[in-house]
Amino acid sequence: MADEKKTEGLVYKGHPLRRIDNLIYYGSMADKYIVMFQILDTRKEQDMDVATKVSVQLQLTDPDLKSRDRVVKKSEKDSLYAAMDVGAIWLERALSGKL
Repeated sequence: MADEKKTEGLVYKGHPLRRIDNLIYYGSMADKYIVMFQILDTRKEQDMDVATKVSVQLQLTDPDLKSRDRVVKKSEKDSLYAAMDVGAIWLERALSGKL
């Protein structure tokens, strides 16, 4: 039990997830690429807000670049599930050099 790692926060497919308001960052800033999800629109489903429009951007983590120059790919999806699916594939391909 001593070798078990205590991970902090959420992890999806081996990469960390961080949320700040309507922005979700997927990946590590130590890597070359991250994915940023921006929730653009929601609707009320019982007592929860459900995302109905999500912007997905594959970005470089280089701090010397302007924010618009960091964007490598972008798309819009109609659910958080679809956005996470695309974002996970983009990140894996980018980090493995198959971009």
